[in-house]
Amino acid sequence: MVADLVMGAAGSRAPGSIAEFARAGRLVVKIGSALLVADGKPALGRLQSLASDIAMLREQGTEVIVVSSGAIALGAAKMGLAKGGRASLADAQAAACVGQVALAQLWGEALEAHGIAAAQMLVTLGDLEDRRRYLNAAATLDRLLEESVVPVVNENDSVATEEIRFGDNDRLAARVAQAAQARAVMLLSDVDGLFDRPPGNPGAMLIERVEGVTPEIIAMADDRSASGLGSGGMTAKLQAARIAERAGIALAIVNGTRDNAIAAALDSGRGTLFAPVRSDSARKSWLGGRLAPEGVLTVDKGCVAALHDGGSLLAAGLVDVEGEFERGALVSLHGPKGERLGQGLVEYSAAECRAIAGLKQSDQARQLGYVPRAAVVHRDHMVQQ
Repeated sequence: MVADLVMGAAGSRAPGSIAEFARAGRLVVKIGSALLVADGKPALGRLQSLASDIAMLREQGTEVIVVSSGAIALGAAKMGLAKGGRASLADAQAAACVGQVALAQLWGEALEAHGIAAAQMLVTLGDLEDRRRYLNAAATLDRLLEESVVPVVNENDSVATEEIRFGDNDRLAARVAQAAQARAVMLLSDVDGLFDRPPGNPGAMLIERVEGVTPEIIAMADDRSASGLGSGGMTAKLQAARIAERAGIALAIVNGTRDNAIAAALDSGRGTLFAPVRSDSARKSWLGGRLAPEGVLTVDKGCVAALHDGGSLLAAGLVDVEGEFERGALVSLHGPKGERLGQGLVEYSAAECRAIAGLKQSDQARQLGYVPRAAVVHRDHMVQQ
């Protein structure tokens, strides 16, 4: 099993069960708005019990990173904004500015009660999409953990836009786990995990273990946030699981509404565990987890087969180009039926891709005016779905 083979930065293995998350070595815990904010006020009892759980994990030798929602909900309540601060982007940004101060203070006080220092870390999508900024974020997380500080991470909603943002902290948690070389991610939800149908329906069954997020698994998801406070739903959690599973990270969805929810999940093992299905290199793991392609390259059937065999994307197999981008941009790769094949860094601009689409290498120089490169997307700069 991949989970038994993948080693973390500190030599820890990806856990093979939820109970083993207590020995993950480095764990990311994501907590949603609905668990931390009730009627516009902080749920202090739950926050304190989670801080107690974090202290327990640290005593057992597991470093913890918290990805915490709640800033917009707290800020909106203080400002009296409609729809929990989500009526408009401007409202959400303003609410985030106010709420981040309150959220950081709450976590600081809750952890300080256990003699633990907390640090606030706000990131944008660009911080984890750009390779250099990603490595800087990774170094900061590592340094904080070396000093026994608990990083409390959130998306910087005060500057994020609708077009350039994570939009949910589930995927952010998976990306933070990649950057921190964590071996496990625990998503605290208002349900026990992923069910084969909406959990309120008769006969709904909990899916206890998932070996690869397939289209059939995605079809089980309800993409609504039940509380109305957050921006994610089960679909966002499955997207997070897909990011994690290719990086050798185990991810679990567990019920966060119980007292001492982390400890309760570890003790019972109840939830949905998404097992790692492979372990990409650090760079390919980063590339596969990127969320904002700038264009789409559609290829023919022959190229699909070549890609599955480990080949590069050549101009001869390129049939369509969508979007405007420059060399080095992230692009999504699609097959002739629109099926997503993966993504990679393109060697040409969009205009150059259109000029050489379908051409053999011997004919490309005439269109480009220079000797063509070896591939449109080289296999070393590509990750497949």
